[in-house]
Amino acid sequence: MGTRRQRGGWKWLPASLGIALAGCASVPPTVPAKPAVEGDTSYRAAQKDDLQHYQLALGQVSTGAVPSHHPAPVYPDALLDQRLPPEEVEARLVVNEEGKVAEVRIADEERADAHTRLFDDAVRAAAMQWTFEPLRINQWASDANGNTHEVSSEARPFSLDYVFRFAWKDGKPVTDAGVSPRATP
Repeated sequence: MGTRRQRGGWKWLPASLGIALAGCASVPPTVPAKPAVEGDTSYRAAQKDDLQHYQLALGQVSTGAVPSHHPAPVYPDALLDQRLPPEEVEARLVVNEEGKVAEVRIADEERADAHTRLFDDAVRAAAMQWTFEPLRINQWASDANGNTHEVSSEARPFSLDYVFRFAWKDGKPVTDAGVSPRATP
């Protein structure tokens, strides 16, 4: 007995393979997307009258006290669904001689309610990671020929006041931080 082969019997293979593969494809169900919950950070100057300043003598110059790493505070997860009105947190960052934040003092922290304390905690967690160029007080002098040269240089601690603002904009939480450009002892 011989086998009988039909001409063109393999023509149906590509078409049937395409139909079989199309049947295996699935479309993911449509689920409404959750709104993004990431915040942005920017800052504005915060001027306070109670700041004390280093008194520079003749020939002294101060440099540094500029933030080099300042991660943004994160809007507290526990408060995301509440869409609260804007919240501001005033904080004084105390920076050591190496330019690292050693302490964060938050105004009126002892009188804060439960949700305000979550904002305070977010500010403290972010601010403790901040680093600054160290504040340096340099003493300059000139010789008999009028040429100037540095006589000494000393790193000193300082503090800066910030105002952190937590709010909603375009359906997303945003965080703003304000910095005072004045260093204090």
